[in-house]
Amino acid sequence: MREARIIKTARVKLNKPILIAGLPGQGLVGKVAVDHLIKETKAKKFAELLSPHFPPIVVVQKDGIARMIKNEFYFLKRKGNDIVFMTGDHQGLTVESFYEHAGKTLDFAKEMGASFLLTLGGLPLRKISKAPKVYGAATDAKLIRKYSDYGVSFSRPGDQIVGAAGLLLGLGKLEGIDGVCLMGETHGTYIDPNSAKAVLKAVEKATGLKLNYKELDARSKKMQKMFEKMKGLQQPPQMEMPKQDLSYIR
Repeated sequence: MREARIIKTARVKLNKPILIAGLPGQGLVGKVAVDHLIKETKAKKFAELLSPHFPPIVVVQKDGIARMIKNEFYFLKRKGNDIVFMTGDHQGLTVESFYEHAGKTLDFAKEMGASFLLTLGGLPLRKISKAPKVYGAATDAKLIRKYSDYGVSFSRPGDQIVGAAGLLLGLGKLEGIDGVCLMGETHGTYIDPNSAKAVLKAVEKATGLKLNYKELDARSKKMQKMFEKMKGLQQPPQMEMPKQDLSYIR
């Protein structure tokens, strides 16, 4: 394999689908969000992206079978625009691989007749927020007004979006596909299901999907307990100094 390629694992006819992409990144916000969408909607897999620009690793699954690192595409049929979800193991190892993977993805999106791009990710703030805000970037002013009504803030001009979440947006615009990037506030170092939930709340409003968050809430509680435990370990123990008789000092 000399270049990335997308392999179809099932044949499906889609109606002007919306492509929602979330790959590993800051706090794994985008990946956690899209994986939750796939599970909640029971979307079905129909294609995968393989590439020589992923790390030279195979993943050993629960049944002991090894598989290549890959990105995957799932579809959801519904009234109006169908939805395609993109998730995966990795984004790429080089700048060139980011462009190649984004290009292959957009070619596939155009082949499917995609009407819109929605990319999901995290905005690293190096702090833990109990009520993370969702920030956005869009390819058109009309989209900014629309998504502002969904609680998305577009108040961070000058920020840079690194990786697939931003590149798909920029290249998609050049290919004639408008899009929006939604980014949840996150520490950036830890898996952040709470930030993923905040992003998904905006996705619900934008797509009309209805989601259950019990699983993400349970994961958030576990992460919070871990943070509190780590915070306690980082604070040095308070040592009480023994009382001394200093009456000899004049």
